[in-house]
Amino acid sequence: MVETSVVTPAASAAGNKKAGPTRKPQRRNYNLGSGVYRFSRTRMFHKKALWKFIGKKTPKNPRPKAKTTLEKKIGGEKNGGTRTVYLKKRTKSYPTANKVRKHPSKTYFCQHKRRFRASLKPGAVVILLAGLHKGKRAVLLKNMASGLLLVSGPFTLNGVPLRRIHPNYVIATSTQIDLSGVKLPEHMNDRYFKRVKAKKAKKSDGEIFAAKKELYKPSEQRKTDQKEVDKQILQAIKKHEHSLLLRKYLCTMFGLRSSQYPHRMKF
Repeated sequence: MVETSVVTPAASAAGNKKAGPTRKPQRRNYNLGSGVYRFSRTRMFHKKALWKFIGKKTPKNPRPKAKTTLEKKIGGEKNGGTRTVYLKKRTKSYPTANKVRKHPSKTYFCQHKRRFRASLKPGAVVILLAGLHKGKRAVLLKNMASGLLLVSGPFTLNGVPLRRIHPNYVIATSTQIDLSGVKLPEHMNDRYFKRVKAKKAKKSDGEIFAAKKELYKPSEQRKTDQKEVDKQILQAIKKHEHSLLLRKYLCTMFGLRSSQYPHRMKF
């Protein structure tokens, strides 16, 4: 996390003219703000020389229409004369109703195509901005089909378990971990993380206020999967060049000091 200094466009152009990217040509009459443009309508009328085209009309070039019928001579004593014949034969029978196309009655949200930011790739260290573990750092493991991200602390380092989070509530950092050796279980999908609602307790006489809300408890399957995934992530961290610094980096919380702005920082 390094604070970058703001460089003015004039200073960058003076320092290196050839290396900079080519700028797109700007419009002559651009918006100055709140609907006010650089030139007025009368000014643009003279700049474009529109007065030259007043009263002038370009003649339309009529396009030749394709022939649909053709006149044929018909011989014979009783059939003498001409008859108009269609060039393309018409169908003999027409359907009484349009065909019903098979398609789902609703556009389901689960069928939408998901697009992720280029920085949100498996192995990237991200900063969580919302939820119970906001401010902590986690490792991005997988981009889910529902558009959510599967992250893990790992749990043994900073207490962030296997959980899903929306990409809008995540800051992607430039720190990467090689997860080529990490294999996630096949059953770890969106259905796997769906919460099971507890059954409501029946009300009985004298026990109106006795019922309490049941706290969430992870299942044994979730615990075993967490241990397996954490073991593989920790092995991948050991193979990193700066493994000790990376462990400390994942354990520390994210925070801002005075006169530090996220939009001017490079993570």
